Amino acid sequence: MLSALICAKNEINNIEACIQTLAFADEVVVIDDHSTDETVSKARSCGAKVFVRSMNGDWSSQRNFGINRCNGDWVLVVDADERVTQELADSVLEKINKGEKKAYEVRRNNCFRFNKATHGILRPDWVVRLFPKDNSEYIGLVHEKLETSYSKEKINDGVLSHFTYDNWDSYFGKFDRYTRLMAKQNYSEGKRAHFFLDIVLRPAWAFFKVYFLNMGFLDGRLGFIFSVNHYFYTMTKYVRLYYLDKNDGKL
Repeated sequence: MLSALICAKNEINNIEACIQTLAFADEVVVIDDHSTDETVSKARSCGAKVFVRSMNGDWSSQRNFGINRCNGDWVLVVDADERVTQELADSVLEKINKGEKKAYEVRRNNCFRFNKATHGILRPDWVVRLFPKDNSEYIGLVHEKLETSYSKEKINDGVLSHFTYDNWDSYFGKFDRYTRLMAKQNYSEGKRAHFFLDIVLRPAWAFFKVYFLNMGFLDGRLGFIFSVNHYFYTMTKYVRLYYLDKNDGKL
């Protein structure tokens, strides 16, 4: 049995389309972080099992809660702003029917409604999304990682389409949340920021890497904008960590 798991909050513009691409799963489980729009009712009307739970800035805890609510032997994790292509759906079922327990990585392509960017920070990546329910759990507040006892293998046929940002408000909203959570996570792990290394040098290297080495320049204006924003994203998370250590984040 395959369970598809979605963690969501205020995803009324995405949830129905996402669930529709998961029709091949035996069940769809949605963990909702107290949405103030119609995400919950829409998800239920689409046939999903919905549980309401506060995330409190901890993505791993939310996903692990969701995994424990899944009835399937296999779990497929999908975000509300992602879509499973038919080719990927066929590949997922093929891997499950094969019966070999592994953690499978899928190729994720970033998409926009009116623009295209496929290099730099928005180049395609591989993410572990299909795995046996047992002996698998997430760690980390943000950019959470799956820890599992199973070996990893890539699914080469099919992609996960990721509609990354609908507008600049959602982009900068995520920018704010993620830099804050990354600083908090690093601080709790005992990491500290050095002003010259992490706030002066590291952001410049981050820009150089995504704009030149990862060829963000091939995406034109949008590639330049995202590369510059990646510079400030890197600097901001270390500024927050630096002052979190100095005076609890206060100025």
